[in-house]
Amino acid sequence: MRKNLAEFVEEAKQGKKKRVAVAASEDKHVLEAIRDAIKEGIVDAILVGSKPETERLMDEIGFDRSWAELLPASDPVEAAAKAVGLIRDKQADVLMKGLVQTAALLKAVLDKEKGLRSGALLSHLGLFQSPYYHKLFGVTDAGMNVAPSFEEKVSILTNAVEMFHKIGIAMPKVAVVAAVETVNPKMDATVHAALLTQMNRRGQIKGCVIDGPLALDNAVSKEAAKHKGIESEVAGDADILLVPDIESGNLIYKALNFLGGAVAAGVILGASAPIVLTSRADSEQSKHYSIALAVALSRTPS
Repeated sequence: MRKNLAEFVEEAKQGKKKRVAVAASEDKHVLEAIRDAIKEGIVDAILVGSKPETERLMDEIGFDRSWAELLPASDPVEAAAKAVGLIRDKQADVLMKGLVQTAALLKAVLDKEKGLRSGALLSHLGLFQSPYYHKLFGVTDAGMNVAPSFEEKVSILTNAVEMFHKIGIAMPKVAVVAAVETVNPKMDATVHAALLTQMNRRGQIKGCVIDGPLALDNAVSKEAAKHKGIESEVAGDADILLVPDIESGNLIYKALNFLGGAVAAGVILGASAPIVLTSRADSEQSKHYSIALAVALSRTPS
């Protein structure tokens, strides 16, 4: 059981360093996170972007120019394509979003000829450390898929479970969350949850334990589940929260960060390499943990 995101930082220091390719490196906050990761011996970096602006920012934040390779790009779209190319050509191991629109970065990632397609659906997972929960837990998908279909939820769930396997959780407990803990035919989230649970019980989805629908309180609180008479291996001990849509996921994500005292590491899953994609509102600590988590994932064979 993992309890602290700092574990990934310590683990990243132990093995061979991985190389991060930053797409559109003229982003002060991203450069600060990369600077700190380099100083801690976690990564090497290739910065792809506007050379004059990147160098200006490096000087401003005390980022020695000799610490990273800098490849010029005329605009963020070109930077994204070049950074993705570095991953594809095995010159870098982890992709990180800089000052480029997410859509532009993902267009480069999903390019059929030059991208990082693996055949899987791309999805976002935030791995949270909360002072009010006894272990790390994931929230998915709060940043990629807007209103996933049932089939897409299966893919999102598969990505999350595979990630937990890579970080050493052999049988993660998945709570498929909804507004209520009973099946209501008028609420697709509850129907999807029941189907996923049944597929898991019949061996159609393996490598995890699924239960749902579970309201959020039941998913994370044994006391709440007991009060409602819910008997479940997952209730109160969930490793992964599978949310109904991006709106609910984003609200949970932001509420945990800004009201709940939690910190998260965020990655995009489903590509042929881990992708660090953080919000400008995310803390420096969160960006640092995201890099360390991506390093851990890049060291584990798919």
